[in-house]
Amino acid sequence: MWFRNARVFRFTKPFDISPEELEEKLQADAFKPCGPQETSRQGWVAPLGRHGEQLVHSTDGYHLISLRKEEKILPGPVVKEAVEERAEAIEIEQGRKVRRKEKDEIKEQVMLEMLPRAFSKNRRCYAYLAPRDGVLVVDAGSAGQAEDLASTLRKSLGSLPVRPPAVEQSPAFTFTGWLNETIDLPASIALGSECELKDPSEDGGVVRCKGLDLKADEIRNHLEAGMQVTKLAVTWDDNVSFVLDEELGIRRLKFGETLQEQLDDVDADDAVARFDAAFSLMTLELSRMIPGLLEALGGEDRSAIVEE
Repeated sequence: MWFRNARVFRFTKPFDISPEELEEKLQADAFKPCGPQETSRQGWVAPLGRHGEQLVHSTDGYHLISLRKEEKILPGPVVKEAVEERAEAIEIEQGRKVRRKEKDEIKEQVMLEMLPRAFSKNRRCYAYLAPRDGVLVVDAGSAGQAEDLASTLRKSLGSLPVRPPAVEQSPAFTFTGWLNETIDLPASIALGSECELKDPSEDGGVVRCKGLDLKADEIRNHLEAGMQVTKLAVTWDDNVSFVLDEELGIRRLKFGETLQEQLDDVDADDAVARFDAAFSLMTLELSRMIPGLLEALGGEDRSAIVEE
């Protein structure tokens, strides 16, 4: 149970919920497979998979949840071929041209007929609520996927006062300052070997660098030409590596050897115990890292947050 990504949402006002209440709310929107004529469906499933039935896995005040989405896959070329065959048959039998509107109707009919036999693609998205820390953390590679989970959770709970965190200064400004050394790099952060540079002008280009010394002259030349750093690979506290973007999205999370060694001490034959231990270690580390990262980026803007 290691997240590969982290999209953070900040609670904008005090929020707390017990595991039992959260379980009850999610049960109303538990996952059910697609019906014969449905193209997609999503709902909550047990984070432990076959090792558990509860929709909420709680440890030390952190509540892990999992959203499953099923999508029926209908290959475009197959649908198109069937539509063309039917349209051609109509044209031959009735001696007339099949127009676009009628083709669209044929396509809908073809898809309805194919759906019961279509393959299903399933995807899970994990997240955890940390009321004590005031955050919701979603393991999503894109902002859209994270927003989808947050919206679904809001529907299930009736209310979810969250928004992405804001910092006092532009992350791109801070990233750029770290590389051109106009802003001191915090002691807790070490630069990686990957970054993305953008020209801020309307038609500006993008330069992606991998496997380079980010203090090298070729990077500095781009910065002196006015490019800004919009993605940056870093290591936090020698223990967590990731790529951070200007929207504060955290991707390609890799937890260090120290945490892995602690997990190795858990009984390898007890899948639930290892899952629980990994979740505990991860949430403990992220509970330190998230506020520390926001502080390193100039401090969090909490003007829209209602404090207790």
